[in-house]
Amino acid sequence: MTSDATSDATPGAKEIEGLRELIARAQVVLWDFDGPICRLFAGHKAERVAAELVEWLENRGLRGLLTDAERETLDPQVVLRAVGRRRPGSDLVAELEERLTQEELRAAASALPTAYADPLVRTWTAVGARLAVTTNNSPRAAHSYLETRGLTDCFAPHLYGRTQQLHHLKPHPHCLDRALKAMGAAPSAAVMIGDSASDLDAAREAGVPFLGFARSALKEKGLRAAGAGHVVRSLEPLLWLLRSRRPVR
Repeated sequence: MTSDATSDATPGAKEIEGLRELIARAQVVLWDFDGPICRLFAGHKAERVAAELVEWLENRGLRGLLTDAERETLDPQVVLRAVGRRRPGSDLVAELEERLTQEELRAAASALPTAYADPLVRTWTAVGARLAVTTNNSPRAAHSYLETRGLTDCFAPHLYGRTQQLHHLKPHPHCLDRALKAMGAAPSAAVMIGDSASDLDAAREAGVPFLGFARSALKEKGLRAAGAGHVVRSLEPLLWLLRSRRPVR
């Protein structure tokens, strides 16, 4: 096992059967990007990006757009969302979103793959499932990362991510709905793999079954408290299930 999964996190027999049925019915797999596929900010730290966005705003005399908590956040998406709420549709939002996209593109160059994600993506594609990325990150960053891993063909052209319409970010189901419509898939024929409550909420709104991915016991606890019925601490059991696949009765 890898550091992403420890022995006490191995699913039990009942959970394995639930996972087997969930993935066997999935003709379409909607992947969140940062988390299930990779650690986007493994080398290019998110907290530094957040601080630089705050500094950029302050240098333009826009400190008042953010609360104290928002100025101290470690998450650049919090900064972007805050400005989006207060200046919706503005040139400021467009410029800030592009600045974040450029930082995500830099981060993609040093992102670390999630254990078992690459072979799982390839195996799921090989057994006939269609895959899409549904993320709050820039789809350009997702494409850049997937290209470095040789995975672009497993997803393209179905990369759906952040636009300047920030109200469409998850938990809004917009990117999931776009993916399903483009792929001609019913929500019940899909599964979404995500690592946050906002992913779960978006899947619920879209009517898509949800599979939670949690790197830690704390993350797993949070997803289960939010109502996730299926949560894995490693992608390895999914890979094993696909490789030993049998029809659901």
